[in-house]
This record gives sequence, C-alpha cells and structure tokens, in this order.
Amino acid sequence: MKRIPVSSRRQFIGRTAAAIGFPTIIPASVLGQNAPSNKITMAVFGWGMMGPSNTGKFLQEQDCQIVAACDIDKRNLEKALNTINSAYKNQDCKPYHDYREVMARKDIDTVMLALPDNWHALTSIEAAKNGKDIYGEKPLARTIAEQQAIVKAVQKHGRIWQTGSWQRSEDNFRIGAEIVRNGLIGKLKEVHVGLPSGHNDFAKTGDKRSVTPPPAELDYEMWIGPATMQDYIECRVHKNWRWDYNIGGGQLLDWIGHHCDIAHWGMDMDSSGPIEVNPIQVDMPPRTDIWNTATKYRAEAKYAGDITMIIAGGHDDIKMGTKWIGTDGWVYVNRGGAFDCSNPALKKIIKKRKDEKDPNSEVIEAAVAPKLGDDVIKTRLYETKGHHRNFLDCVKSRQPTVTPVETAHRSATPGHLALISFLTGRSIKWDPAKEEIIGDADAAKLLTREYRGPWKLEA
Repeated sequence: MKRIPVSSRRQFIGRTAAAIGFPTIIPASVLGQNAPSNKITMAVFGWGMMGPSNTGKFLQEQDCQIVAACDIDKRNLEKALNTINSAYKNQDCKPYHDYREVMARKDIDTVMLALPDNWHALTSIEAAKNGKDIYGEKPLARTIAEQQAIVKAVQKHGRIWQTGSWQRSEDNFRIGAEIVRNGLIGKLKEVHVGLPSGHNDFAKTGDKRSVTPPPAELDYEMWIGPATMQDYIECRVHKNWRWDYNIGGGQLLDWIGHHCDIAHWGMDMDSSGPIEVNPIQVDMPPRTDIWNTATKYRAEAKYAGDITMIIAGGHDDIKMGTKWIGTDGWVYVNRGGAFDCSNPALKKIIKKRKDEKDPNSEVIEAAVAPKLGDDVIKTRLYETKGHHRNFLDCVKSRQPTVTPVETAHRSATPGHLALISFLTGRSIKWDPAKEEIIGDADAAKLLTREYRGPWKLEA
C-alpha cells in the first residue's frame, strides 16, 4: 500500500472534514504535527475534589499527555505536579498560576476544568477562544447567563466539549433512558429528580469559621475572581465553597447536572426545558450565614406535554436518583448500578450481598439493568467506552460527545430556575426557546450576577 505523506494526510483530513460539515480545527497532536508521540496534550485546572479524580482517569489513557497544571493555591499545585510527574516518571508537566498563560500555549490541545463555579465561565470562554477542547465540570456555570455565554463561545469557536456528567456513560442510566424514550412505560407523566440535602464538610474544616488572613500559599484575590469580595474564612473555600451562595449553588446545583441530566435524556429534552418552575418548600439559611445554600428543598417544574418534574433534596418520598413515571409503569436508576422498573420483563433479578464489601452479609435479590434486544429497543441512545475516553475519541473525530455543551446547559437550567423560584418565593414562567423569564423583571435579574472588576463576562 502506498504511504501518504503526513502533509498530504493533513490536507486530506481537512478537506474531508469540510466536505461533511465537521470543524476543520483538529488538534495538531492528532495530525502528527509538533507531537512526535501523536498524543493529545492536556492542561489540568484545579486540584480540589474533581481535579484529582479526572486527572487520574486521563493519566490512564495512553494517547493523552498532561503537560501543564494550574492552581492558585501553591499547596494544591504541588500535589498536582507530584501526581502527574510521578505517573510519567519525569518532570515535564509545568506549573502555572494564571490560567490565561496556559490557554495561550499553542502546543496544548485540551483542558480539564475542575474549578469553583464562579470560575467556570471565564476559564471555559478563554479556552474556547484559544482553540482548546474542553472537559468541564457541572453545573455548567453559576448562572444561566454564564451558561449561555459558554455555549456561545464553544459553538462559535468549533470546540469539542464534554461535561463531567459521567452518568451518561454508565449502562444502567442509558438503559433506563432508552426504556422511557421507546415508550415502554407509556406516555410520560411525572419525573422524580432526587438530590442530596444538607451540607457536607468535604474539607473537614467546618469548625474553622473565624475570619483570618488567607494563607500565603493561596492567592485569595484571584480565587474570589469575578464573585463579590468577602472575608477569608477557611471553611468556605476549598471543597466547601459549594455551600456559599457567592461561589456555588449548594446541593441543588452541585447535583442537578447529574440526575436532572439523566431525566432530560429520557425525556428527550437535551435542547429544551421546562415552561414553569414552582417553589414548593425550601429551608434556606440567612444570607449572612457562612454556609447559606438550601439544606432542604422541593420544586416542581412543568414541561410541555403535561409532564411534571419534581426536584427535591431531603424529602423521603423522592428517592435519590432519577425515576420516570408513565401511564403504563415506571423506571428508576441511580448510582452503583441501581436499576428497577415496574415491568418484570424489562429487568433482570440477581442474587447479591446486601453489603458487597462484607462477604458475610445477607444475600438478597436485586434488579439490574438487562441487555434489551433491538426488538424491544428501537431507538438506541449514545453509548460510550467510558466518559473520559469518549472525550478523547471525540477530540480526534470532531464528533459531539455524550454530554456536549448545550446538553450541560439545558440539564442545569431547571436547577437554576428552581433556585430563582426559592429566592423570589414565586412561580417562574420560562420560555425554553428564547431562554427568557416571562413577565417578571425582578426575577429575570437573577439570571445573571454582577461581576467584580476587572473581570467581564464575554463570549
């Protein structure tokens, strides 16, 4: 077989991509340019909770090379460098403090963003403008306006986006959604989205609630970024920032990109959303509290087609996970492979230990998601070989990932609207096509937040 020169291969791929409508901006490493090892180069941002987890996954992929790490806490940055360079048995991964310096590097193809919510928009947009493909955490951003700006930037610059909504890459979630999409529970009437409640002390700093000077290793001015400046209190920074409304959105927004994402998948709502969201119940600490996000909550979202979604945390009747209820039955999915449904023909019963970590625990019967044939499932949903693997494959193919940017935006929108309904105490009417709040100018102001200078939100 005649070998095609590298330059000719690049020209061929570019012409082919253009002919079939794919973006022609393909990572240099994929085409063999400036990358003798033909690896996709990556920079990782944030070394708190999801940063180490995502980095560990990418370190396992042989066609990915992490070449830069960025964190504004020197202690976390040192941990990141030690982990990455130890894995590669070299010192090639370079440290950075300012995300903009990393984004400007032409030899970096992709970025992994695992930052507090207040930084999602600025870093994502900067990455897209600099031609990087992006693996970003959920929720897509701190506000709906920021999410819209990210979607615009990613689409404008033709970037590949994968959200950390990894449940779509698990079989039980996909099979549950397929059962719903194929009409096997009849006409969909109700959806339960069960989320956590309370506040988790992830950093084990919950007792450190005094105002103190920031540690010398942390650039606190940069950490606050576009959010409102406030005193440094250790229990509301690393990992526990989720419980501070100035930075995050509590359990509601921390988890909406998981179980509501799966709910939307089954509902075929990846490009749409609710038409109304009503506040049913919320326990919201005073805004002056250090941890001030909702601890218990319940909202009701109305969708076209007379479908009601209940989003709840801390309510016993709404179990953690996703449950679709139709006129002919129901399907339930959750983490750990959890799956159940009302139709015995659509599930498989196995025997297992009640506590799988204890070999002496009680043996029980449990339902698992079966492999259903094409005679049952006519419409198949996107199946991956792993969430992080899917991102790298799509960087090469320029095909959409299983959780592209608009999907991430639409999955988080019901959570943002629920939060607005809690803050205003009234029903929110929403136009999912125009993405506007209808007839409530004060509520519409909560679609965005004021940026602290010199930071500006631009797409």
